[in-house]
Amino acid sequence: MPTLDNRVFDNGLTVLDTEANVFHLTSAEATSFANVASVTLANNTNLLIGAPQDRPGGGREVVVAALSGNDVGTVTGTGTATHYALVDTVNSRLLATGLLQSSQAVTSGNTFATTSVAIGIPDPV
Repeated sequence: MPTLDNRVFDNGLTVLDTEANVFHLTSAEATSFANVASVTLANNTNLLIGAPQDRPGGGREVVVAALSGNDVGTVTGTGTATHYALVDTVNSRLLATGLLQSSQAVTSGNTFATTSVAIGIPDPV
């Protein structure tokens, strides 16, 4: 049976914790760093991403903390947010995208909050 040591997973996931600096709510799944600008509806730079940990079902994951209270983000467009994008603006990289747990209508000028987001790598099969 194939296996990977946690160190292999953790070094890949640590990039999210050390390089991601903006969380975006997007109207569609972003396909590149440049594409984020055309689909973003909101963003937040107050990221808290935990250290790699065991993933339910096997593998490893990091968790992007929920955005709420004083950590809410700024809505820059009006529409329905269906996805998230984590970017590294220093190196112009799209690091991760995914579906939100539930879509949310947002209006420019308002703020937004999110639940936590787990991003993981499953064990090899």
